[in-house]
Amino acid sequence: MYQKLVRKEVMGLLEKEVGSFLDKFLTPIEKIWQPSDYLPDPSSEEFKHDLEEIQTFAREMPYDLFVTLIGDCITEEALPSYESWLMGVDGINQEEKVGWANWVRAWTAEENRHGDLLNKYLYLCGRVNMREVEITTQYLINDGFDLGTSMDPYRNFIYTSFQETATNISHRRVGTLSKQSGNGKLAKMCGVIAADEARHAKAYKHFVAKILEVDPSEMILAFEDMMRKKIVMPAHLMRQSGQKAGELWGHFSDAAQRCMVYTGQDYINIMKDLLDEWKIEHVKGLTEKAEKAQEYLMKLPGRLQKITDRVSTPDLQFQFNWVKS
Repeated sequence: MYQKLVRKEVMGLLEKEVGSFLDKFLTPIEKIWQPSDYLPDPSSEEFKHDLEEIQTFAREMPYDLFVTLIGDCITEEALPSYESWLMGVDGINQEEKVGWANWVRAWTAEENRHGDLLNKYLYLCGRVNMREVEITTQYLINDGFDLGTSMDPYRNFIYTSFQETATNISHRRVGTLSKQSGNGKLAKMCGVIAADEARHAKAYKHFVAKILEVDPSEMILAFEDMMRKKIVMPAHLMRQSGQKAGELWGHFSDAAQRCMVYTGQDYINIMKDLLDEWKIEHVKGLTEKAEKAQEYLMKLPGRLQKITDRVSTPDLQFQFNWVKS
């Protein structure tokens, strides 16, 4: 059981800096992009041409890449679950108008634009069974999730550091692959979303770095615990109509792996990035237990590499209800 009082004290200490975190890692609402900036304007004379372009490129997208784009959208659309989870973390008082609660609301507001943009794109593209996508999204919010973090802020910040980096990779790769096929509009959409995720990843990495300065042993132990459990994606209970919770996740992961949008190697690379970012190998003043955790963390990428090198991805495509036949 983690030391609840200590966690709250540390969160209270950092809360004094939340104002600077907002200024450094988030963008003022009046200045940041909005979904309509990248979507065709129905009142424009160019609308029919733009719509035809979107639909033509959507029809030509490889199946696995298209499915990955849809799954990324659904993951973004389940945002209400993520906000409600973070608001319950120890040291965050959702009744407050400032401090950590303000960070969670502002972060959520930025993230909310991602699902809005991709959802409208998918609706316009004409290749998607939107009702099935909406069913998956509703199930995902309804089923909730267990990230293995409990309400511990240390574990949650480890998780969000990892997850925001992973979503940056996924959106960026979909954008890159789209651009290679000439789909400039989708490439721009994915690019601006990926840029947001990169900023958010920097924020959560910064929070962990600050905690390492004042409570290194407990943060190292929290990091070890999260990596022993393995980081699960927030959409790990994804399903489609007629399925039980979680049945679709493996198929979606396989599709993302086959089209090289997000792979097991990316998981290892993110782990290495976090070890370097937080200079885990060089953290001093640790308890004996934390030193063992430190040693475990430094050896983990090599162990995971051996496992990943032996794993093969299924070649057979799964037929998702999301895609019109």
